Amino acid sequence: MILTSPQTLAEISTWQAQYQGDSIAFVFEEQSLTFREFDQRANQVAAGLLAVGIEPGARVAILSKDSINSYEVLFGCAKARAVLIGINWRLTPQEIHYILQHGNAEILFISRELLERIGAVKSELPSLRKIIVLDGEFEGYSGFQNWRDQFSPNGVGLTYSPDEVVVQMYTSGTTGHPKGVQLPNYSFFRLMQGMREQGDHWMNLNPDDKLLISLPQFHMGGIWWAIQGFIAGAQGFIIDTFIAWKVLELIERHRISKVPMVPAMIQTTLAEPSCETTDLSSVRGFLYGGSPIAPALLQKAMQRFNCGFFQIYGMTETGNMAVCLRPEDHSPAHPKRQESAGRPLPGVEIRVSDISGNALPANAVGEISIKSPANMIGYWNNDEATRECLSEGGWIRTGDAGYVDEEGYLYICDRIKDMIIYGGENIYPAEIEAALCEHEAVAEAAVIGIPDERWGEVVKAFVVLRPGQAIKARELINFTRNRIADFKAPKSIDFLEKLPRNPSGKILKRELRMPYWAGQVRQVN
Repeated sequence: MILTSPQTLAEISTWQAQYQGDSIAFVFEEQSLTFREFDQRANQVAAGLLAVGIEPGARVAILSKDSINSYEVLFGCAKARAVLIGINWRLTPQEIHYILQHGNAEILFISRELLERIGAVKSELPSLRKIIVLDGEFEGYSGFQNWRDQFSPNGVGLTYSPDEVVVQMYTSGTTGHPKGVQLPNYSFFRLMQGMREQGDHWMNLNPDDKLLISLPQFHMGGIWWAIQGFIAGAQGFIIDTFIAWKVLELIERHRISKVPMVPAMIQTTLAEPSCETTDLSSVRGFLYGGSPIAPALLQKAMQRFNCGFFQIYGMTETGNMAVCLRPEDHSPAHPKRQESAGRPLPGVEIRVSDISGNALPANAVGEISIKSPANMIGYWNNDEATRECLSEGGWIRTGDAGYVDEEGYLYICDRIKDMIIYGGENIYPAEIEAALCEHEAVAEAAVIGIPDERWGEVVKAFVVLRPGQAIKARELINFTRNRIADFKAPKSIDFLEKLPRNPSGKILKRELRMPYWAGQVRQVN
């Protein structure tokens, strides 16, 4: 079978096996697989899933750190027309139980070290029919390799649709339970294919590339990046845990050409002593996003890596990337642009609306909505949440507040729900947090609004200091007043040892708000 234009994960695996079967697809530690070997193993996984009665659309879960095996499971599920649910391995047993139960997972692939996480809740999951251990045999459970190798590598003979759901990603759930975002095959193909058809090759991912796969598979950014590399025919170098010195060693040893990191990873890497002596000359493209980045950190990273920098903005619900700040926009000639998220990619539309849903003009702050060819089809078993997020016209409400300038660059101000209304003025905490973090004593900060009889809400900050640093609250408040308008400056600051976070690392502002808003009829004043 010759595939001229693969549109699904199952088809792209077969296509790569046909056209560059002897090239390396993935490397993990000392193990590597060619595209042909990888495709054969994915076929075996698919055959195994069908043998145990997995029907099209059935949910299969994976709870493991990344490895080649975890990507065999992803593509095997796609070939069996099953839907893979990736679960954050940092979650508690109760959180894991919720996702497995909500997703009606029938098969669970899991690493040995995480078996205890499901021990207490396994009996409460009637839909879970089989558990397979990814990294060896374990008493009472099937071992992945022996299980997989029982089955034929010659393919399962199914047909595939770009519109069929292939993965279900659970949002991190900073409020309430996480939601299952249903992403079809086209979420990983249409946007990039449309760009290439217009002559926009973006980062120019190609078969000569060696990609660092440093973001976890359970995260939208991680699975998207690995799949884009696979579609391009690049080599993917998988790491199971981000450790800065190991990453630097990997980049130098294997001459990695494209690197993705979130700002926290960038900070850790640049703080690693060996970063100053590591040969980073092979890196030609650096992708970052996921959270705001401090300007000083970005400048330091650009100086050290000395390559093209790409910032992306999007959501799991938009199929990851929707907006991009490209290398030319990182030029010193355009300092203001580095504060933006970039411009919509070809095929993507951005709308900024007021509270009534009316479109706003340039430079007016409102809620950002995105229409992308990669958008989700909806939340699993949650029609109400789908209606709230996804309009019939195909617009995804991001929940982010921002504006678009006259040149089409998108600027993110904050989360809509985090906005503080002080005496009729809209204040966005991200701006205040950035000002606080400019002080050398501050490691990180979180800002909320708390009730005030006179002003409605006033600004309160929570600050974590760097080790060995000390500063008084009043001094820090005065520091911010030299950087932002006086009415935006915190009225009070509490110093904490650490900020509360969920397993994905997002700050739980609801926990910071709770003592101040308890008993209030509304969570705004």
